[in-house]
Amino acid sequence: MRDEAVATEARVVVETDRDIVSARQQGRFMAAQLGFSPGTATLIATAISELARNILLYARRGEVTMRTIENNGSKGITVEARDDGPGIPQPQRALEDGFSTSGRLGLGLPGVKRLMDEFRLETAPGRGTVIVVHKWVR
Repeated sequence: MRDEAVATEARVVVETDRDIVSARQQGRFMAAQLGFSPGTATLIATAISELARNILLYARRGEVTMRTIENNGSKGITVEARDDGPGIPQPQRALEDGFSTSGRLGLGLPGVKRLMDEFRLETAPGRGTVIVVHKWVR
């Protein structure tokens, strides 16, 4: 039996709802290739959907990049969501359940933080937002 190559990177420019679906599908595929369980691959895809939806909702355009990572023999996936939008004016509040500036439920970023193993947010008003998350195969 031949080993199949694992995709090491996928990048999706987010400008429409279809791009959100594409990012989600590519992330789930990469997660499955890395050996994540189907349930965990779905959680990763959900986090990617939330990040991509926020790009579309708040910045209108950005990109989601997914990469395989390895650290001390552990494999995982990193997801970077990047935009040049208005930035998040209150980043600490944006990570609180129920806080929303769009009238939605306010579960997106806090949910992403809970679903993934590591979470980093960089934002500044007028300078866009970068969110990087990691999930490790257990």
